Order: sequence, then structure tokens, then C-alpha cells
Amino acid sequence: MTLEQRRIQIIQACLDRQQAVAATAQQEMDSAQQQSNDYGANVDRYDSYRTKMMRNRDMYAKQLANANASIRVLQELLRRPPMHVADHGAIVITDKQKFFLSAGIGKFLVPYKTPATVKQETYFAISAQTPIYMALKGKRVGDTITFNGVTQTIVEII
Repeated sequence: MTLEQRRIQIIQACLDRQQAVAATAQQEMDSAQQQSNDYGANVDRYDSYRTKMMRNRDMYAKQLANANASIRVLQELLRRPPMHVADHGAIVITDKQKFFLSAGIGKFLVPYKTPATVKQETYFAISAQTPIYMALKGKRVGDTITFNGVTQTIVEII
């Protein structure tokens, strides 16, 4: 597998995870709205059940908006070429962890095949606001960073 194919596979795995998050948020938002509608007409303006359902709907709407924003960022990153410096859109592999410098999505799994089996690698999608991103930014293969008392050496940047 070429570096470009590997990069696309990693971004696609992250994108798939975000699309699942967006679908779940959409379902929950619709469910909260439906429960509120099924409850019936407003009895009074201090109706706590309806207020709770509307708060839930609004919370899921925010989650959906955040997931959709992350999806747009990831789709843009799919069009970029592999990188050689740790910056937005780079996949940075250290001797301890694997990072995708993109959006604050968190941990996700990327399947890969070996001759005998299919395994999964763990990656962490981090946003530019995180301290580890700041420590990695601008680094190249062979550089080391120390974060939370742990020293890591950059092995590969895609």
C-alpha cells in the first residue's frame, strides 16, 4: 500500500466514525422532537417535560452541527497530498502513539490487513487547540517531543 493510499484509508476511517456520530445525533434529535410532539399541546409555559425534550433536541442539534463541521474538514483533507512536516492534515506516527492532526474527534480505529488476519490500529484525531498538537506542530521525522513527562520520537509523517 502506498503512503497516499494509507493516508486516504486513515482519513476515511476517521470520516466514517464522524458520519456515524452525525447519524446518531440526527436520530436522537428527531426522537426528542417526536417525543415532544407526541406529548400533546402545551399545558402551560412551565411544562418541564417539554422543556427537557427541547433541551435534548438542542443538545443533539449542536452535536450534529459539530460532527458535520468535522466531516467537512476531513473531506477537505482527503484532497490534500501527504505531508512531510507535522501540521494540520498530517498523520504523525511516533514510537508510542499515532496522531491525526485534524479535528478534535478523539480515538478511532483503522483496519489493516496482514497476510494472516485483519487487525486494527488506534489513532487519535486531535485539534489545533490541544497542547499535544502544539508540541507536534512543525516537527519532522526523527524529532522528539516531551509531553506530560513522556518523550516520543516521530517515526513517520504522512
